[in-house]
Amino acid sequence: MRIVLAYSGGLDTSVLLKWLQEEYDAEVIAYAADVGQQEELSGLEEKALATGASKIYVEDLKEEFAKDFVYPMLRSGAVYESGYLLGTSIARPLIAKRHVEIAKENNAEAISHGATGKGNDQIRFELTAYALNPDIEIIAPWRLTKFTDKLGSRSALIEYAKERGIHVPVTAKKPYSMDRNLLHISFEGGVLEDPWVGPPKDMFMLSVDPEDAPDTAEEIEVTYEKGDAVAINGERMDPYNIMLKANELGGKHGVGRIDIVENRFVGMKSRGVYETPGGFILLRGREAVEQLTMDREVLHLRDSLVPQYAKLVYNGFWFAPEREMLQTAMDEAASVVTGTARLKLYKGNCSVVGRKADQSLYDEDMATFEEDEVYNQGDATGFIKLNALRLRMRAKNQKS
Repeated sequence: MRIVLAYSGGLDTSVLLKWLQEEYDAEVIAYAADVGQQEELSGLEEKALATGASKIYVEDLKEEFAKDFVYPMLRSGAVYESGYLLGTSIARPLIAKRHVEIAKENNAEAISHGATGKGNDQIRFELTAYALNPDIEIIAPWRLTKFTDKLGSRSALIEYAKERGIHVPVTAKKPYSMDRNLLHISFEGGVLEDPWVGPPKDMFMLSVDPEDAPDTAEEIEVTYEKGDAVAINGERMDPYNIMLKANELGGKHGVGRIDIVENRFVGMKSRGVYETPGGFILLRGREAVEQLTMDREVLHLRDSLVPQYAKLVYNGFWFAPEREMLQTAMDEAASVVTGTARLKLYKGNCSVVGRKADQSLYDEDMATFEEDEVYNQGDATGFIKLNALRLRMRAKNQKS
């Protein structure tokens, strides 16, 4: 049997690699995806081969992640519940997509991952895998009693690794878990499981504490074409480099931090702390330009669909027909969003201070409070009476 394992080189996946070999008498191919997590990927090949992998793929997916996953999601204005910008959620379908492709390239019968049975990632990985290969076999050890009965604790994993000569540097476990990519970094578990306890100040990695941010505000300009950010301060860049620059600017000023309790797909509530400095900037800037350029009814209809779109991404349905259908609608709505937003970054805040667009629907002559010659204010009388008709009829009935 040949299995492709999603591999990070840490304790869990190092043990999984050896366990899959022994339990299934399998050839195991290791696969690691670089989506901008900034973790040390060098040395993974040597470690995986030493642990018993027949080969390892270390895939640089950062540019594809930015262009084909993050940008379509940003065009849609997707925000889940109380402000989560879906940083972890949107990376999973790309990671799983390449996982399935590698399995096909190597004629592997199965893929495997180290996601637990409590979280969302198992669902996101596997929904993607089945959507792209309906016949794929998926081995999820953390849902198998034959694995958890023997290796269901950290101490058991360490002992297993020692017995088999697997070199895993074991340090004091962090008081929280984290997941990082080009769009964001998330923190959960450990000390954060108590929703009353604030996050440690030294936990954050992408942004300075707003209290320690520069005392002078910085204004930047972000230019959009059809809903996509294409330039910052007049410098045109591809999506990947736009995100790098936005992260740098937002992080410098402590922008994009949130602390929420969200609803996982599996049913439980979970507390998460997120840093999304660049994503927050790009979201705010796009909103400013679409205020000028998007028709009112299109905007309201799009906004009504955002929660459904965000839920699909959060729950792992990126490669589902309903998400693809919504994406077409979202892209059509964003097709007019071309212009520039001026944003002020200051101590955790990203404020819109200006916006302009060649195809703006905003007419200063029409909107002015000064005297004008383009709007007959008397026209509003009939408009109000027609809209009040049903209210007047209801009031009359209530009197009788």
